Amino acid sequence: MWQGELLHIHTTPAAGHDMESHKSGLLFAESGIEGDRYQRGTGKYSEIEDIREVTLIEIETLEALKRDHNIILEPMEHHRNLTTRDVPLNYLVGKRFRVGEVLLIGGRLNTPCRYLNSVTRKDVCDLMEHRSGLNCSILESGTVNVGDKIQLF
Repeated sequence: MWQGELLHIHTTPAAGHDMESHKSGLLFAESGIEGDRYQRGTGKYSEIEDIREVTLIEIETLEALKRDHNIILEPMEHHRNLTTRDVPLNYLVGKRFRVGEVLLIGGRLNTPCRYLNSVTRKDVCDLMEHRSGLNCSILESGTVNVGDKIQLF
């Protein structure tokens, strides 16, 4: 059985703004991360009927971009809320798992979009196919902290 770790927490108040790094974050069930664009309804995709309360991405994706394509995409640039290590996100669609004390359920896999290319000024969209992260619903509210363990519920 795997056990992962939460490496980074990021939010932004609205679409087009820079991501802000945090050591901890308060996640509200059926809402999102306190102060984040999707919790506030100010995200680029807020109007789309979709589960996007919190988004996750694997650090291994960023490492592969650097290793295989010499592209450095920093954790603040990918526009996902939580960056993980050793968590098989593609496997978590429809599954319940904990990040620290917070209970999430995996929604759909994120689809890379050209918007990411425009905000990062890096040609990463096509390279992130099937590795662009996971959209999740928050089932139980709580605080997450950098360093929290991530595991199946």
